[in-house]
Amino acid sequence: MRRVLVLLFFFTGSSYSNKYYMENMTSRPDTKKYYYLALGDSYSIGERVQPSENFPSQVSGMMMNAGVDFQPPRIIAKTGWTTDELEAGIREADQSDALRSSYDFVTLLIGVNNQYRGRPAHNYKIEFEELLKKAIHFAGDRAERVVVLSIPDWGVTPLAAGGDKSRIGKEIDGYNAINKELAQQYHVYYIDITPWTREAASDLSLLANDGLHPSGKEYKRWAESISAIIKSKI
Repeated sequence: MRRVLVLLFFFTGSSYSNKYYMENMTSRPDTKKYYYLALGDSYSIGERVQPSENFPSQVSGMMMNAGVDFQPPRIIAKTGWTTDELEAGIREADQSDALRSSYDFVTLLIGVNNQYRGRPAHNYKIEFEELLKKAIHFAGDRAERVVVLSIPDWGVTPLAAGGDKSRIGKEIDGYNAINKELAQQYHVYYIDITPWTREAASDLSLLANDGLHPSGKEYKRWAESISAIIKSKI
């Protein structure tokens, strides 16, 4: 009888221990650190807003609030940069060992200054494709970890007053047709933020105090869309 009781305790105890172990293992938070690289221009920096309000920082904050160990974003961007200047900035950062060999997620938003300077669309296509390839490589060659954002339409902003807003919008649409096609070709995510930015024509709260760049409120919408994609991948 004693042997039966001992065996019963053993199996019962083992069952309880396994159940406890499984429950605690499944409820443990993800302890992996996630790293995010944002490539772009003034829109990635968040010109005229607080650093915490730019969309890469808001993405990081949203993921941290969701219980994910999401590190502060590494941003390679500068106000006024065109595609070739972003390429040079990436190369400089890479040569100085300022970049990780790979990141968990990468965003790419570039082209408004190509349009502003009157650069030809075919040139943008060539240079954007090279940047997209680099973005995928930085994401560990995982295209599904890359997000391309469309170019905002600055033609609706007060700073464009007196200019040919219709022409600006059409040129922006042309550039976006290119980056969208390439995003589809390389099987990365694409977020069309351009319609949102056009709402600034009647809602100035979506603009920073310079009357040109997006406000933190606008960046939040971009960040929410990016965060939703990231959450689906982790």
